[in-house]
Amino acid sequence: MNMEKVVVIIGPTAVGKTKLSIEVAKRFNGEIISGDSMQIYRSMDIGTAKITPEEMEGIPHHLIDIKDPTEPYSTAEFQTDVRKLIQEITARGKLPIIVGGTGLYIQSVIHNYHFSEKGSDEAVRKQLETELAEKGIDVLMERLQQIDPISAESIHPNNHRRVIRALEVYITTGKTMSDYMDEQEEELLYDLALIGLTLDREILYHRINQRVDLMVEEGLEEEVRKLHDLGIKDVQSIQAIGYKELYQYLDGLISFQDAIELLKRNSRRYAKRQLTWFRNKMDVKWFDMTEGDYEKKFIEIIEYIAGKLKI
Repeated sequence: MNMEKVVVIIGPTAVGKTKLSIEVAKRFNGEIISGDSMQIYRSMDIGTAKITPEEMEGIPHHLIDIKDPTEPYSTAEFQTDVRKLIQEITARGKLPIIVGGTGLYIQSVIHNYHFSEKGSDEAVRKQLETELAEKGIDVLMERLQQIDPISAESIHPNNHRRVIRALEVYITTGKTMSDYMDEQEEELLYDLALIGLTLDREILYHRINQRVDLMVEEGLEEEVRKLHDLGIKDVQSIQAIGYKELYQYLDGLISFQDAIELLKRNSRRYAKRQLTWFRNKMDVKWFDMTEGDYEKKFIEIIEYIAGKLKI
C-alpha cells in the first residue's frame, strides 16, 4: 500500500517556520495545515502570531480560525481533522505540509496513536479541579513533575485541562500519560519528511522578545481587552501565552509592563520545552538556521525533502 507523502516542519516559537513553510509549499505544490493549538481560534490573531492573508501568498492554509474562543479543541479532534485533510490534499494532487509547534498534536497524527478513556474518573477530576482553584496550578505542576516529568515538560502550565488530565490518568491507573504514549505503536502512518528548525538559544530568545514587542505595537492589549470585555474567561483559549498574562493585567493583578515581561519569560520557557519535547519524542532531521546563508540552508532542506519523499 502506498503511504501518503507528508512534510512536517516543527521547531520552537519564533524560529522561522512560517516563512520556510510558504517557500516549501511553493516549491512542491503544497497546502499547509496548521499544527498550532491556538491558531484555531478566531479573534486571537496578534497573540498567536497568526499568519496573515498577505503572508500566505496564495498558499491554501487549513485549521486556522475554525473555533470561537469559548470552544474547546482536543488532540483527538486535531488528529481526526488532520488525517482527513491529508487525504483530501493528496487527492487534489498536492503535498500536505503540517507546520507547528504543538508536539503532542503532531505526534498524534503521524503515529498510529489511539485515544482512549483509560484513566477517566469524574470524581478524581473534580477533586483536582477543586485543588487547582484552592492552591493554584504550581502545586499541580510540581506533583506532575514528580510523577511524570516527560508530560510535565510537554504541557504548558497554562493548559490546566491537560495538567489535570495527566494527573487524573496517573491517579486512576497508576501509569503515567507518557507510559501510555510509549506503549502506542511507533509505526509511522505516512511517508514522512520531518524537519526541525533550530537557532542559537540567545538569538532565539532575542527573536522571541522582539516578537512580543511587535505584538504590543500591533495592538495586543486591545485584542485581549475585547475578549476580556466579552467576559470570556476560564476557557482553553485564554490559557494561551499572551492572553493569560494580559488578563492578569486587565484584572488589576499586575502592571502592564510586568505582564509583558511575564509574557516574554513564559514564551522563552515554552520554546525551551518545545525543543525538549521534539528531541525526546520524535525522529527529526534538524537544520540549524543560525549560521550562514539562508538560501543555502533552504536548498539543503528542499533537497532533503525531495530525496526523502522521492519527489
